[in-house]
Amino acid sequence: MRALSELNVDICNLHAGGGTQMMKAALEGLTRPDGTRPLLIAVTMLTSISEDVMNDELLIHGTVDETVMKYALNAQRAGLDGVVCSPLESGAVHSRCGKSFLTVTPGVRFSSADAGDQARVTDPAGAKALGSDYIVVGRPITAAADPAEAYGRCIRDFIG
Repeated sequence: MRALSELNVDICNLHAGGGTQMMKAALEGLTRPDGTRPLLIAVTMLTSISEDVMNDELLIHGTVDETVMKYALNAQRAGLDGVVCSPLESGAVHSRCGKSFLTVTPGVRFSSADAGDQARVTDPAGAKALGSDYIVVGRPITAAADPAEAYGRCIRDFIG
């Protein structure tokens, strides 16, 4: 993180599964001598992970919602600026951690598109309505016949 603090980046992320002490150490390493730093967010549970996969393959027992909330609370307790979560969880994260605690949400698809390998998704307008602060849209744009048009549609749908 110290090396990343020297780069001209706005946001860095790490995995919340590393625990609170790891997140605190990362925050300390990312903070420059003058006290400034990029935003630091923690990945909760990948949007491609279903509850069955989480329980059976990753051996994390409970519900996805419980795990995401616990990871979000741990990230907040560590002093991080927010989390990466599904748009479906962004409202609950804001309810538990406050409106200023950022939610960055991948798993955004156009309503007419197939979810592909994603398990917990919504469209750009739905993500905004659910409370997402930032959305991450990859293949619906990069795999589109007209990526520029898909990007414009995404912006229009999210911003309104």
